[in-house]
Amino acid sequence: MISMIRQRIEELRRQLDYHNHKYYVENAPEISDFDFDAMMRELQELEREHPEYADPASPTLRVGSDLGAEFRTVRHRYPMLSLGNTYSLDELHEFLGRIEREAGATDYVCELKFDGTAISLTYEHGRLVQALTRGDGVEGDDVTANVRTVRSVPLRLRGEGWPELFEIRGEVLMPYASFDRLNAEREANGEQLFANPRNAAAGTLKQQQSAVVARRGLDCTLYQLTGDDLPFATHWESLEKAREWGFKVSGEARICRSVAEIDAFIAHWDEARRLLPFPTDGVVVKVNDFAVRRQLGFTAKAPKWAVAYKFKAEQALTRLESVSFQVGRTGAVTPVANLDPVLLAGTTVRRATLHNAEQMALLDIRPGDMVYVEKGGEIIPKITGVELSERPAGSRPFSYIDRCPECGTPLVRYEGEAKHYCPNQSGCRPQIIGRILHFIRRKAMDIEGLGEETVELLYDNALLHDIADLYDLRAEQLAPLPRLGEKSADNIIRSIRRSAEVPFRRVLFGLGIRFVGETTAKYLAEHFRSLEAVMHASREELVEADEVGGKIADAILEYFADAGNLRIIDRLRRAGVQFEAAARELASESLAGKSLVISGRFSRSRDEMKELIERHGGRNLAAVSGSVDYLVAGEKTGPAKLKKAEKLGIRILSEEEFLRLVAEGPSAADDGMPRPADGNAAGSAPEDGGGTAPDTSGESAPGSSPAAAPAPEDGKDATRPGTVPADSGETAATKDNAGKTPAATRQGELF
Repeated sequence: MISMIRQRIEELRRQLDYHNHKYYVENAPEISDFDFDAMMRELQELEREHPEYADPASPTLRVGSDLGAEFRTVRHRYPMLSLGNTYSLDELHEFLGRIEREAGATDYVCELKFDGTAISLTYEHGRLVQALTRGDGVEGDDVTANVRTVRSVPLRLRGEGWPELFEIRGEVLMPYASFDRLNAEREANGEQLFANPRNAAAGTLKQQQSAVVARRGLDCTLYQLTGDDLPFATHWESLEKAREWGFKVSGEARICRSVAEIDAFIAHWDEARRLLPFPTDGVVVKVNDFAVRRQLGFTAKAPKWAVAYKFKAEQALTRLESVSFQVGRTGAVTPVANLDPVLLAGTTVRRATLHNAEQMALLDIRPGDMVYVEKGGEIIPKITGVELSERPAGSRPFSYIDRCPECGTPLVRYEGEAKHYCPNQSGCRPQIIGRILHFIRRKAMDIEGLGEETVELLYDNALLHDIADLYDLRAEQLAPLPRLGEKSADNIIRSIRRSAEVPFRRVLFGLGIRFVGETTAKYLAEHFRSLEAVMHASREELVEADEVGGKIADAILEYFADAGNLRIIDRLRRAGVQFEAAARELASESLAGKSLVISGRFSRSRDEMKELIERHGGRNLAAVSGSVDYLVAGEKTGPAKLKKAEKLGIRILSEEEFLRLVAEGPSAADDGMPRPADGNAAGSAPEDGGGTAPDTSGESAPGSSPAAAPAPEDGKDATRPGTVPADSGETAATKDNAGKTPAATRQGELF
């Protein structure tokens, strides 16, 4: 029976890998989404029931984990160098001329220059084992867990003939469709928009939860193999092999045998790139023959055998007629440029963002100016400069407003914010209407019949002033209003009443707390289970919830510190709105009356661990305190948390001991793990973590293979972007009375 289960698991993994490749790489699906999802659900269930068959290359891991990630810095086996950039064909011809004078006539490979974020993937024995960002070219951040969720990245290779150990470099991209969807969601949630797909891809790849990465629809195209003794004579041959092994390699690349062919390739894609589903900002020209590459060598910063030709950004010159200001539901004030209509990148542009006061002052923008408008990789047009030679005589510098354009309240700027805000939440019309529209939207309370015009109508007739007023409306108040009538009024009231049944997570989202989007609200609801718990949580407890950082925690605290908001909450409670998560049907009562804290990394997501606790009658707590019965400690549990648990006499369980506790009840945890009667810890944790993570970067020098030379990242400079500080990986080496290290600190690497 066991062997049959294992065979089924392996078969499902093979089938899902095959269909994943057909869909995401070949764009030729062979089965329906329904059939694919059915196989995925079957595999997830089997893996949940049989964790002994866990495999880090399983396709189920592509859905990601809600476990927070802390990125450790790893040294690149081969440095990721930059490419030199050129912006004119004359400069490109000079570069090609130098190559031919030194090495003679040679073939080139021309590839699109993808506008994403560089990645280096390491494969060992045909499996993905590591993914590193470029970093500073010498060291990068380990984002393996996040990259595993990118569907076009193979977790295990296809075919045969691949080296036992090699790296492949490429670009993680956010296609335009994913970018548009993400920004639409962020705009609806009152969150700051990503400027372009490149920034969105880079920001997504450094997300703390891989489940967030999985949802955002990243793609990955690979373009350079690196390793010792790779069995290829040319770059083109290596790309063909990479495609056979399951990698997504650009189908637009071409071999060019003359300068004229290279120029034709560039001219074609300078126009055709507008039809591509992903961002690209140039063409990379590389010598094809690895022997010629070895002959040409490198400068201190870049290879002499490759260069990036950069396309010019889409730009147009038009007149700035006026500047207007928009006030969002959070009070953020955004200046908008009203332009003479101009055709740009296939669309007519009438308005462009001016971002904030600092940006306007930097460009010295004034109404009446002739301004340059660009799109480039931007979806929202932006003004990049002023044609000063055409500035009207007598023009005066623009004075930014200091009062809200809607209600006249003096504007404020919060620390760390570039935008100005109107603080008059309860009296500023667009903020009030915006919050009501947010509350009634489909993903929140889903109240039908109340569009923007109707909400404005009700506000102007003094029937709505906040979201709680919705539950005081009566049909006879609505029926006489323009465009409504009795039938519409009855439908609206019925929909409002039905909204009282909407689950707590959507209610929390609907409240419109700053920075709390749909996903964050879901995590908060799952973590705290009631609005009362969220309202009374400390900042420390709030940041324990998935997707909640300090900025979001502060916004939550600020929201519930407002007396007006508390009055609205009280009225919503009296109206019967759901302020508690629905009780779950218990699988057992093995954890009844017990409180647990989950901390660290495990073989399953933290949400799964918490769900197990609740399904078996237990209660999840965010922080270690005297009311906690068990601390379930995985990899990278903080030394301070372990020390506090020991000081309070709290049992510390490994994942295996926790699962035994779930299956057998408290007696399982008592075996061999007595809780000290006096409340003191059985042992003590040293102040120092006492160790560092081993260096697994494998600093092997490049061999004689041409492909083993440092691989450049196409067109990126060597400046390292800001990174998330990595955890040192140190844990407290606690010991029990017998002098043995507890299981919580003995676990090996799980991912």
